Amino acid sequence: MLFGGKPYTLDRVMRLAIAAALLWGLVWLLGYLSDVLIPFAVALLLAYLINPLVLLIQKKIPNRIAAVFISLFSVTAFLALLAWLLIPVIVDEIGHMGQIISGLVSNSDLAERAAKHLPPDLWQALKDYATRKEVQDFFRTENFWKIVETVARKVLPGVWGLIAGTASFIMGLVGLAVIGLYLVFLLFDYQKVREGWKDLIPPAYRETVTDFVSEFNSAMNRYFRGQALVASTVGVLFAIGFWLINLPLAVLLGLFIGLLNMVPYLQIIGLIPAFFLAVVHGLETGGGIWVPLALVGLVFVVVQAIQDGILVPKIMGRVTGLNPAIILLSLSVWGKLLGIFGLLIALPMTCLLLAYYRRFLVSTAPEETSPL
Repeated sequence: MLFGGKPYTLDRVMRLAIAAALLWGLVWLLGYLSDVLIPFAVALLLAYLINPLVLLIQKKIPNRIAAVFISLFSVTAFLALLAWLLIPVIVDEIGHMGQIISGLVSNSDLAERAAKHLPPDLWQALKDYATRKEVQDFFRTENFWKIVETVARKVLPGVWGLIAGTASFIMGLVGLAVIGLYLVFLLFDYQKVREGWKDLIPPAYRETVTDFVSEFNSAMNRYFRGQALVASTVGVLFAIGFWLINLPLAVLLGLFIGLLNMVPYLQIIGLIPAFFLAVVHGLETGGGIWVPLALVGLVFVVVQAIQDGILVPKIMGRVTGLNPAIILLSLSVWGKLLGIFGLLIALPMTCLLLAYYRRFLVSTAPEETSPL
């Protein structure tokens, strides 16, 4: 007997087996429909993130539709401005890195300094990597969209296969338009659904379901909106710090580390490319490698102190959210089961399952009896 002394009768075992089969069938169905569900999942996530801005504007402009369009225009304009500012800087950084790599593989002063300061095995591995054709092609291009294409082919081969070619490219544009339509309609009715869904629950279950959804929504606020704001701020801080110490690929690396920070403390992985670029920068300038390494370490210490001492307490509050190991496991499992769609729904589904599990434990816990 487990969970409050309930016996595992044949009827209960059959119910559990049927529930497990239905759950597995649901996962299979989601995987089968993932291609058509991805645009909706992306739009739903964007609506969840943008809705606070809509509510803020709606306080000044009571009309919901006007607030939605103003919010979407503001977000689009901000992203366009960000791209206009960052894309030229990123392209210049990649071009500069291409020059450094060309110097490493040739008999230049940079190659001589590298051979002198680096251990022989490390220098040979670095030289072998720099001479690879795909590395040379990536850093030689001056077209940002070709860079994006190269990255997409490596990181998202399945998705890129869907948008390769003229006809499929048009379908990709249609997919973006579908996401936009989903986003607009979701934002139009977001508040109405949020306030009116309780009426659809039978009165006998309304309080239980409401508490469960409230707990789930609280978790989602922390893990998406809060962590996204922390991660984006950390990415900007890293980009500024790396730029101040003249690290190659400073902006690109800083934003990448910010993206890693969506999983708390995963930005530590960014130490590897950061230290590598610090070594390259030290060899390029001829001033030694220890000062750049120390400056990179200082940037990490300062940004981490700002994150832990200011950003997390102010934005996330006292609750730290999901354990980083749970987040990584969630992304791995759902990504394996459902691919890109699984990655999109990984954290919401994990929050949902954890909230249900907590409710399950509370409902099945044995009641404490008084000793008197």
